[in-house]
Amino acid sequence: MVFRAVEEEEPGPKWAGLFAEYRASYLGWWAREGVAVRPTYLECLRALRTHMPEILPLWEELVELAGGGDREARFLSFYCPPRYLSGCSQAIWPGDAPLMVRNYDYNPRAFDAVLLKTGWQGRQVIGMSDGLFGLVDGMNEDGLAVSLTFGGRREVGTGFGVPLILRYILQTCQTAEEAAAVMTRVPCHMSYNVTVLDAQRNFVTAYLAPDRPTQITHVPVATNHQERVEWTSHARLTATVERERYLLQRLTLHAEPEDKFIRTFLRPPLYSLAFDRGFGTLYTASYRPRAGRVEIYWPGYHWAKSFSAFGEDRLPIVYPEASPSAV
Repeated sequence: MVFRAVEEEEPGPKWAGLFAEYRASYLGWWAREGVAVRPTYLECLRALRTHMPEILPLWEELVELAGGGDREARFLSFYCPPRYLSGCSQAIWPGDAPLMVRNYDYNPRAFDAVLLKTGWQGRQVIGMSDGLFGLVDGMNEDGLAVSLTFGGRREVGTGFGVPLILRYILQTCQTAEEAAAVMTRVPCHMSYNVTVLDAQRNFVTAYLAPDRPTQITHVPVATNHQERVEWTSHARLTATVERERYLLQRLTLHAEPEDKFIRTFLRPPLYSLAFDRGFGTLYTASYRPRAGRVEIYWPGYHWAKSFSAFGEDRLPIVYPEASPSAV
């Protein structure tokens, strides 16, 4: 897989070129259950206007760059998309400086592999792209960092795909408190855990769900369940409880330096080789809100980016052989 760092201040030819490259895959996935089961253009427009009006002009601009078609518009709304699952672990370092570290565990065939730096609507954002509008993790110039994990529940409902909720938070919020308010009111179509950390080291982890109110907690760790395991087979497959316990032990037993804390994510039980089951670790990321710096890690590789020194480049990553027993 080739990871790309792409910088474009306003939506333009770089973004359009990326969308054209991925368009067939995006729309094929979006329509895999049939076009008729997805919300109409008007339903998507109304949902965005109701819940995320601040980014409605941005959505319209991106739709035009994507070709202006009906399917492109509906896909980019992230409204009631097909269901999708991921693994992932994330935690807040217990030291004085704000630091969030996460592993993104997912199917490499369904991943943008684009670290995108934008200045859309006058706000600088760096994040790992999903669908080129949404984000699976990221940070804005105000020092607000966000990251997601799957919440370990089967239920699907009416709401937005969580990557667009992360984008919306970074486009409109400055603090963890403001982000919590967004997650309380914006509906999510599946269960996800979103951890938010701001430059003052305030943090929350929100348990989003389509069938019950969002719960805002101050838990510094999230894996792939919420307050309790509700999907037993998925929990066993992803070792969500084991990973959560491991992280909580790291946070409570003893303080450790930042670099050592980050390195724990590059080893089992957090680092996963389960690519054959769609839950291999694609990358580890550390977000430092005060420094405006993100670092992406793989075993033997390191990629550092910031708002002041981003730099467009490419990095090829070869993943290890999948191991049926790896977790």
